[in-house]
Amino acid sequence: MSRPGFTTILDKSSPPMMFNAGDGFHYEKLPEGTRVVYPPGSLTPLADPGVAIERALLEPFAMEPLHELLRPGMKLTIAFDDLSIPLPPMQAPDNRQLIVEKVLEKAYAKGVEDIHLIAALGLHRRMTRAEIHHMLGKSIVNRFYPERLYNYDAEDEENHVTIGETERGEEVRVSRRVAESDLLVYINVNYIPMDGGHKSVHTGLSPYSSIRHHHNPETLEHTRSLMDPPNSAMHGSIDRMGRIFDENVKVFHIETTLNNASYPHVFDFMAKPEHEWNPVTRANFLANHGATRSMPRRAARKVFQSIKAPHKMTSVQAGATDPVHAETLKHTYRQQLVPVEGQSDVVLLGVPYLGPYNVNSVMNPLLVMNMLLGYLFNLYRGKPLVRRGGVLIGTHPMPEEFHEIHHPSYIDLWNEVLPETTDLYEIAGRYEERYAYDPWYRTLYRNSYAYHGVHPFTVLYWAAHAMEHLGDVIVVGGDPKTTKRLGFKRSDTVAEALEMAQDTVGPSPSTTYMHIPPLFICEVS
Repeated sequence: MSRPGFTTILDKSSPPMMFNAGDGFHYEKLPEGTRVVYPPGSLTPLADPGVAIERALLEPFAMEPLHELLRPGMKLTIAFDDLSIPLPPMQAPDNRQLIVEKVLEKAYAKGVEDIHLIAALGLHRRMTRAEIHHMLGKSIVNRFYPERLYNYDAEDEENHVTIGETERGEEVRVSRRVAESDLLVYINVNYIPMDGGHKSVHTGLSPYSSIRHHHNPETLEHTRSLMDPPNSAMHGSIDRMGRIFDENVKVFHIETTLNNASYPHVFDFMAKPEHEWNPVTRANFLANHGATRSMPRRAARKVFQSIKAPHKMTSVQAGATDPVHAETLKHTYRQQLVPVEGQSDVVLLGVPYLGPYNVNSVMNPLLVMNMLLGYLFNLYRGKPLVRRGGVLIGTHPMPEEFHEIHHPSYIDLWNEVLPETTDLYEIAGRYEERYAYDPWYRTLYRNSYAYHGVHPFTVLYWAAHAMEHLGDVIVVGGDPKTTKRLGFKRSDTVAEALEMAQDTVGPSPSTTYMHIPPLFICEVS
């Protein structure tokens, strides 16, 4: 399928629109004159990923071929992105498995024995053996896990090294194993333009003392946008760190891009425009809609979390950090970029059941806020789809539910901090360091499967730019208590939300519905 992204203006004969609404669906007719922006069609994948990987390793950007960098007696570390991307998780074999197998094949041929594989978690929760097994396959796990295949530990203080400081005083601190390796091979799945490049190391293999420099309210408020790295203050900070890192550690980046085939056939109605639904698509939607409405939320969540995406590789490139990532971004934008004419007073979005921080977990209210104001609002290059002072409307029930094992510090922030203030700068100043250095959160992060104590703060900070830009946020179907605590308005229907929005933007507002999933990026003229 090669259908480009396009827009339509709904008229009275248009079908109702399907909105993602957490672990279920919201189905409603939009007003006449609503602009709908659709994602691009899925790009044709590489015919033979194995051949493409081999070519990338033999013909890297601005570096020697990988096999020439390998030798007996060297210390080789292979790091790879954790389960936060792509979304939903890939059907096996994952890109990371295919590449790790090729790298190991070349390392064995050169007699390399000291090999470690590290899941680059940063401040994310540890991956379980089963999750690593799905990502890398049985053979690799059986050979290396757990002594030489393990999760990065941001709280293992003795096993970190400070490499230097940037000209702005940003501390460049990374895993000792990484810093002392003769070669770091970093394997990235570039699901969105925000990821990859220097960010891989300086969020995945660095502790809080480094991450705090680019994950804070001021930096993220001036990140315009996350999906447009040249205009991102966060990426500016990370790139400064990366230049110092690359001067001291030899790193060979391998980055891949994916098409946007996000859902298997039985769930393809989530990504297909309603006017393209055939009888089978409609039947699948009605069956899933009815089932998820009638079953308990926990059961519906299990259904959705079981989905594995038929993503396919569209490119692979290897070599030095900057030229590799420049090539990666070209391929990412080729799949995801959609030209859109003009901003809107009001933008509508369906908030999906899954984000990077609730894989096999629960999308709690903080993660809904993060998804709506952090990720979805920032799906633009140049300027936002919604005008300054405009209204963003999202659909999600936003229940007060948390995963007690994965998100313990989220629960405490929700109950202790947000009843006091929703001001991000005040939250950072009064509470961040206490949560970051709390010994109990540190213990849970290191020995259980909890996100780092400071992680919910960074999740809130993603919203800084949107909160400064927007006039209002309305959550359709949102729980009254949770929406109020986060400072949002709520409504029962999209029609009601659009009527409420006029109090902020005036009568007869221009309205755009961004038809997600799959994810795409608007380039607004």
